[in-house]
Amino acid sequence: MRTAERTPRGHARTDLIRDASLVWLASGVVGVSFGAIAVAGGLPVWVPVVMSLVVYAGSAQFSAVGVLLAGGGPLAAAATGLLLNTRTAAYSLAVAETLGRGRLSRFVGAHLVTDETVAFALAQPDPVRRRTAFWVSGLGLFAVWNTGVAIGALAGDAIGDTARYGLDAAFPAVLMALVLPALRADSAVRRSALLGAALALALTPVAPAGVPVLLALAGLLAYGRGRGRTA
Repeated sequence: MRTAERTPRGHARTDLIRDASLVWLASGVVGVSFGAIAVAGGLPVWVPVVMSLVVYAGSAQFSAVGVLLAGGGPLAAAATGLLLNTRTAAYSLAVAETLGRGRLSRFVGAHLVTDETVAFALAQPDPVRRRTAFWVSGLGLFAVWNTGVAIGALAGDAIGDTARYGLDAAFPAVLMALVLPALRADSAVRRSALLGAALALALTPVAPAGVPVLLALAGLLAYGRGRGRTA
């Protein structure tokens, strides 16, 4: 009886690991790029490694390192990273119930909230599968990202110019694949995404890097109004 009950869960977990592996692969490759860029720019090996463990936010880390390599101070780098990471406040609200009610699970889960883990979790059809998807993708992503950063930092200049590999396209492609089911199934989500995308595109030529993505969260207003009309 126990075996019969566990088998579907085991299959579900296996399916989630298989799907999440695409995100992990992209994360590992970009992590190698981040570590290599940081060390090749003159930062000690420990800086990108410790930053990845403590901060754990790809876009914020790239931006902070860019500020440091451009001659900016630690305070300016930290402020840039914090600005870009404010978007995770909305993500945390979206997966608050998924994290569980315990203090430890919420503390650890909050550290694992990223674009990828939230998109992967919310793409699942029911609460149980969303919770499993969040933890499977989040823990795996954390491990792979930090491993990739360490490899890139240790390799340093040996990797060469990471831009020629087209690594910047890996994450957007994976995220698009994750959100497509939600876009097809929910008209309110489509309106919200279109408004956010339009805002980001309009602001990209005039706003600092990262800010257009942050301001694109205004698209959530369209989601709320759409839900209000259908309720």
